[in-house]
Amino acid sequence: MSNDSASDSITTNNTPDEAASVSPEKKTSPYRRGIKSFVIRAGRLTKGQQGGLDRQWPTMGLTLDQGPLDPDSVFSRKAPLVLEIGYGMGQSLVAMAAAAPEKNFIGVEVHLPGVGSLLNLAEEAGVTNLRTYKDDAIEVLKLIPSDSVDTVQLFFPDPWHKKKHHKRRIVQPEFAQTLRRILKPGGIFHMATDWQPYSEHMLEIMEAAPGYRNIAGTNQCVPRPDHRPMTKFERRGERKGHGVWDIMFEKIDD
Repeated sequence: MSNDSASDSITTNNTPDEAASVSPEKKTSPYRRGIKSFVIRAGRLTKGQQGGLDRQWPTMGLTLDQGPLDPDSVFSRKAPLVLEIGYGMGQSLVAMAAAAPEKNFIGVEVHLPGVGSLLNLAEEAGVTNLRTYKDDAIEVLKLIPSDSVDTVQLFFPDPWHKKKHHKRRIVQPEFAQTLRRILKPGGIFHMATDWQPYSEHMLEIMEAAPGYRNIAGTNQCVPRPDHRPMTKFERRGERKGHGVWDIMFEKIDD
């Protein structure tokens, strides 16, 4: 996860791993967080993932050093904007972008193999309405204009099962208000988890968050919407009787 500040000198055409090595002396960022909601996992890039990075990053990659985001400029058009935080290997995000060409999609993922996979899949699918950061979402959110995002998606974040680790869960009161700033009035924060205690945590945090309304009713979940593709992991869990909880909150006036 990069913690480079927006003033770091990183060229747009660098791949994420190259960009991270440009200014090692500038790793002390005023935006560094004390508690992370993720753990960096080591992993080798496959040939396909590296190819996706090499070919598609110059067009589809976004970096913190580019400063505040202008979605209309990035996509050369004005369209509804969907932001997904932590897209894993990118299969569902690419599928959603392919199924909704009338929308713009931005993904944020910290793991380089996942970014490479997303870019490779996007190239194979001919998707052009998709961009990605390889950075800490907390840093990216600071660059997104207020009232600019139609939907924020957070699917299957790390549940941090142990009670002593619950402070690492990304869904917290401060995070809810950070998202509320970037959401348009009426915009949706869509969460999904396969860990029921985390769904209860999400509901507890969001029901208490000012400026939100649970579209399913107090402490209720929604059925999986058709626009969220079912992953292989989810299908396997469903066959074993495991549940998945989708939760949607709408931004409203205080």
